Amino acid sequence: MDYPKRLIEVDLPIKRISVNARIEKSIRHGHISTLNIWWARRPLTVCRAVLCAALWPDPADPSCPQIFIDEAKKQMLRWSQKNLLLLSPESISTYIKYQKNPVLLENRLELRIALLTFIADYANWNNSNVEEFLTTGKKLTNASHLGMGGLVGTKPLVVDPFAGGGSIPVESLRLGANSFASDLNPLAVTLNRVVLEYIPRHHELLSNEIRKWGNWIKTQANLELSKYFPSEQDGSNPIAYIWARTIQCEGPNCGSEIPLIRSLWLAKKSKRQIAMMLVPQRDKKTIGIEIIERDKGKWISKNNSKLQITNPQFSGTTKRGSVTCPCCGFTTSVNSVRKQLSKKKGGTNDSKLLVKICVNSSKTGRTYKKPNDKDYSAFDGIEKKILELKDYIPDDELPFMSGVFNVPLYGIDRWEHLFTKRQKLTIATFSKFINQVYDKIDDKSLAKGISICLSFCLSKIIDRNSSLCTWQNTAEKIGHTFGRQALGMVWDFVECNSLSNSTGSWDGALNLIIKVIEFNAAALSEQGEATVIQHDAKTLDLPDNIASILFTDPPYYNAVPYADLSDFFLVWLSRCLKNIPDVNLDSRSPKDEELCEMVGWDPVRYPNKDSQYFESGMKVALSNAKRFINDEGIGIIVFAHKSTKGWESFLNGVIEAGWVVTSSWPIDTEFEGRLRAMGSASLVSSIHLICRPRTKQNVGDWRDILNQLPKRIHEWMPRLAQEGVVGADAIFACLGPALEIYSRYSTVEKASGEKVLLKEYLEHVWAAVAKEALNMIFEDADATGFEEDSRLTAMWLWTLFADKSSNGKEQTKEDDVESDEESEDDTTSKKKKVKGYVLEYDAARKIAQGLGIHLENLNSVAEIRGDKATLLSVGERAKYLFAKEDITIQTRKSKKKAQEAFDFMKEIEKEESDVAIVNELARMNTADTTLDKLHQTMLLFVANRSEAMKRLLVDEGFGRDNNFWKLAQALSALYPAGSDEKRWVDGVLARKKGLGF
Repeated sequence: MDYPKRLIEVDLPIKRISVNARIEKSIRHGHISTLNIWWARRPLTVCRAVLCAALWPDPADPSCPQIFIDEAKKQMLRWSQKNLLLLSPESISTYIKYQKNPVLLENRLELRIALLTFIADYANWNNSNVEEFLTTGKKLTNASHLGMGGLVGTKPLVVDPFAGGGSIPVESLRLGANSFASDLNPLAVTLNRVVLEYIPRHHELLSNEIRKWGNWIKTQANLELSKYFPSEQDGSNPIAYIWARTIQCEGPNCGSEIPLIRSLWLAKKSKRQIAMMLVPQRDKKTIGIEIIERDKGKWISKNNSKLQITNPQFSGTTKRGSVTCPCCGFTTSVNSVRKQLSKKKGGTNDSKLLVKICVNSSKTGRTYKKPNDKDYSAFDGIEKKILELKDYIPDDELPFMSGVFNVPLYGIDRWEHLFTKRQKLTIATFSKFINQVYDKIDDKSLAKGISICLSFCLSKIIDRNSSLCTWQNTAEKIGHTFGRQALGMVWDFVECNSLSNSTGSWDGALNLIIKVIEFNAAALSEQGEATVIQHDAKTLDLPDNIASILFTDPPYYNAVPYADLSDFFLVWLSRCLKNIPDVNLDSRSPKDEELCEMVGWDPVRYPNKDSQYFESGMKVALSNAKRFINDEGIGIIVFAHKSTKGWESFLNGVIEAGWVVTSSWPIDTEFEGRLRAMGSASLVSSIHLICRPRTKQNVGDWRDILNQLPKRIHEWMPRLAQEGVVGADAIFACLGPALEIYSRYSTVEKASGEKVLLKEYLEHVWAAVAKEALNMIFEDADATGFEEDSRLTAMWLWTLFADKSSNGKEQTKEDDVESDEESEDDTTSKKKKVKGYVLEYDAARKIAQGLGIHLENLNSVAEIRGDKATLLSVGERAKYLFAKEDITIQTRKSKKKAQEAFDFMKEIEKEESDVAIVNELARMNTADTTLDKLHQTMLLFVANRSEAMKRLLVDEGFGRDNNFWKLAQALSALYPAGSDEKRWVDGVLARKKGLGF
């Protein structure tokens, strides 16, 4: 039987979906991501759009079922006549056309356009629970299922064996399909059970009961904990406390206790500036703290308004792991700091209380105060109380994982050492009362759901109340433990008051959980059915041919250590829920079976979990998944690994598992301006590979495949460009259509009978992509007319930066990038300084190879260091272009005059002649490619040598070469906005008309 192509195999409105995905990243209230942290979660809007296009057939396909065509026409006509106001402005014009002329929908291509437009609108977060969208989506899914042979009263099944945070399964329910979600990780399974089982089953009753019991817990906890958070005499209440770990100065005859403080800022805003000032007390061998505020341009002490401070310092006592003593000026080394803190198990419970942050109901804003005797006496008897709650406090070992968990370097080798005494008491007290709720409710199914949801409230407190949370002075709020997917050391940290109404409070956590339930209850309660289990994807035992869709977002090599990260919560939640039957929440997630590359992070615990382990395991999992997909079903596999080697290995596993790749779609799911995207070719998109189970063993002819490849790439690349998909994303997005040619065969052979491996085919794919990309870059010019260095430079920049115009991003060179979220350990907080544009070496090599270039032969343009390759900046190339070793150039940050920054210009200026300059340049120049000439001209521009530029372009004839200006125009479009090169080449282009060209 011939099955129709699904919509996703022919088209997808990826540009509009990507916009919605990026917007969703900032959504909090009602989003399932606020239940509990899950790392690298798929955006719901993307999953919804992809599932729509995967569940519904293409109406323009000759084999599309008539029942679906009829239903699609009916629904799209209804939207054009009754629901226009629910559509976005981009869609209204399309549907008005059908309103005026309904017969247009008889054209199947027009019907496809209407469906894709509907999908783009349904991908909007605001339409998640709109009844009209829900009804249409469910009816189209049902018509598709019946048309594909499904029985009346049944629903298509969507399977996700790596369910993670639950985005894919929950959107399957929203569209009226049944959902099967499995994961090896118990935290992920618990998350999915709440969203897929408890919310649909109990909906409003669940939220009402959680509010009731959440308030009961708050009342009980307040009775036990309030004395440990004393209020102020002026009626204000503390919402947070700032602490600093301490060491003893190792300077001669000093021995002062030094608080480890990264920054002294408390509030760093344009209209509100408050800071700490260090007050060395040499006689007491300690350092005191004074709180100062900027008032009318002057810094004054908040405790003594008559005391004025001039030029206060804000840098703190630590820098890259070393500590400088304010009393004697001695700097204690990184190794010594580690040794001292290791003896104190990280020093969490020996930290110094610096500042308390309070709010007053009668005033606005936060006030910063020095701690008083009441704050110190609040800890009296706390150790005895903690001992009473020891069953709720984890004593599990915390692993050391290089680059991910570095806190064990400082003695924090157990999870409990991440928390102060008061933090442990707070969390354990809430945990105790959560544990009591289950026995107080008669309906045990409901009681289980309530208890688990309340435990997620506890998770929020844990995330905001560890000694790895920092005070964010620009926003005046508490950060959280997982600002990134790691546990890196923090010197000064903030402790929240969970009894308050501020960040990290029980009330705030409770409200977030309730909003998730209320937002999703109606939409999920009337849709399909869901099954959630904990299982290894490699051995998942489902009946053959049971599912219509495999849609999964598997782990990517060593991108995220899910198992170890989730233990941060599991060690607490397992104790909180220990008396509840069938929850099966262990304090440790399974790690030996986890499909993840781990040897690089922890070679002691995982000596055999290398890339080969991941690849072979993924192949088994995908092969197993193919077994339970029915004949007309499809697979969707999300992958976003940036390594080309990783891509090759992953794709090889997909094909060897018996899948035929039919298309691929890049969907941008990242924040704009994220740190990791800057200056490197890391994907800003997740690539969705669309696959079909291969149903027969056949042999492909190598010559036929190579003949088809250029045509397929030529058809696909401009289409991607229309959707704003260019650069690195376009390269990987072309893999789908290219692989459809190759993967439809179980084996590909040359005329000699030699088998063609995927690796060899992908080399041809890269070459075809590179050729097509160059034709797009140099629009009306023959790319073969440019020398190797010009073609490589253009392709390199296109790979890195071409997407800046399509989605609003402005990526920059990886010049001086530093993140506040980085670990404060000296080994991870150093600024990255790369003079040029960086690609993974293997990606750069493939680009060069696709252009017929040997990368190693262009060392004047690109530099190779280990696994990285750098396209040299124009400034770095000055030494080569002018044969001088001591050349420096002017950048936008320097205040010197541009011409004074060129040492070689000073030498030439001895003759005070622009003719001499040109002659000297001609003598020193070692190459004469178009790129070299353009870069020379750019350097003369920034040196303000207009006459020299004129002589080179006019008298020497550079400017009469049309390729010179074509290259300049292309590079102007490719260099990132705000870069020096962009300004310089635009300056050259601005002179073109004045020079007579």
